[in-house]
Amino acid sequence: MYAIVDIETTGHSSKITEISIFIFNGKKIIDEYTTLVNPECVIPPFITNLTGITNAMVGGAPKFYEIAKKVQEITEDCIFVAHNVNFDYNIINKEFKDLGFEFKRKKLCTIRLSRKLIPGLKSYSLGALCNSQNIVIKDRHRAKGDAEATTILFEKLLKLDTSLLTINSFLKPRSRQATLPPMLPKENIDNLSEKAGVYYFKNIKNEIIYVGKANNIKQRVVSHFYDKSKKEVKMCLEIATITFKETGSELVALLLESSEIKKIYPKYNRAQRRSNEIIGLFSYEDRNGVLHLAYNRLKLISNPLLKFYNLTECRLFLEKLCETYKLCPKYCHLQTNVATCFHYQIKQCKGICKDEEAAKSYNKRVLEAIESVKYKTENFIIKVAGRTENENAYILILNGIYKGYGYADKTEQLENVDDYNKIITSQKDNNDIKRILNYYIKNNTDTIYNFKKEQLAETTFNLFAS
Repeated sequence: MYAIVDIETTGHSSKITEISIFIFNGKKIIDEYTTLVNPECVIPPFITNLTGITNAMVGGAPKFYEIAKKVQEITEDCIFVAHNVNFDYNIINKEFKDLGFEFKRKKLCTIRLSRKLIPGLKSYSLGALCNSQNIVIKDRHRAKGDAEATTILFEKLLKLDTSLLTINSFLKPRSRQATLPPMLPKENIDNLSEKAGVYYFKNIKNEIIYVGKANNIKQRVVSHFYDKSKKEVKMCLEIATITFKETGSELVALLLESSEIKKIYPKYNRAQRRSNEIIGLFSYEDRNGVLHLAYNRLKLISNPLLKFYNLTECRLFLEKLCETYKLCPKYCHLQTNVATCFHYQIKQCKGICKDEEAAKSYNKRVLEAIESVKYKTENFIIKVAGRTENENAYILILNGIYKGYGYADKTEQLENVDDYNKIITSQKDNNDIKRILNYYIKNNTDTIYNFKKEQLAETTFNLFAS
């Protein structure tokens, strides 16, 4: 038995405004339940324009808790079927969870079934599929109209899958088909690389909506589909295509990912894509000769040591410096309005705030901390694994500025900056890049090659200067 479901919602808040359920035995509809639902919140105007459902229409409608028992009973012992099933199922499931109940059903997605049984279509939206199969949708973007059209479509799919091999394979608990985003062809996943690189999630309009990096691209991509967080579920519903670039190493993948996010501004990389750095880390010496590390809005600082996208990121970084170099949180402005820092009490501060350590001794560690966020040398190359066994990847830093990365055959002789310049793809430097490279350099000194003076041709040096 199949429960073919469609819901209408308020949009961003994802509260149900209408639900329709057709109970289908594989041959005919044997029951049906449709009702408006009071979402207990305002329906945005653009949703009303799409569905025709107004706030007045749902004002006197039952709330979900009043229809929950009916939804539970009518779908019991049924396979939950919907067009883009995870959307409808997850929202209904959340409504039940909010009431303190579980709602568990086996699921089938008519988008994924259609991709398998009716291959080659440009679009697998309900409207496009119904047009291709000559199915008339009587009331588009209303729950009953869409549920009825989905039922007719599902009946056609059953006839195409007479042995039920495809449907049964989708119902297996460990079936990859059941976990994939509905608009994403399984072949796309099968063709993903298992090497290090950067991957791109694209929507139906071929717009890049997310950029990620991985040591194993396929493994990382699939992990997104098992993540049940709201952001991940919403993103996965939009994925129609996945492309990738192999990089050969995690370092180049990190550098490329950072660069691509700032260039493309994907909608689901919001936390990383902001390019307006608003917090600056700086140092100053007080009247007692003690060096402070502090932070403030960037426009109020003339020469910041580092820039950060938000206060939390800045404080976390400063806390790590404090811990590593045994600095005083009071003089790093992490603990304010205190006579003695808390770290002194637990013996993690040597007592500069208690006048038990000389400023000269303390300042030495502050300077070491400041130096740690800078490159040890100004002109060098980093050599890491390439995309094949016969290739190396090179990252170029000149005058303390990241210039980009490139690839060359292991047999190619690269002797000076001009040689590297020919293979390097130019990239922009920023503080994300500096943090990535600084972290790598501290832990991988054996891959760093400093340029000698004779390798820095004057013309090249001027060309690269910023």
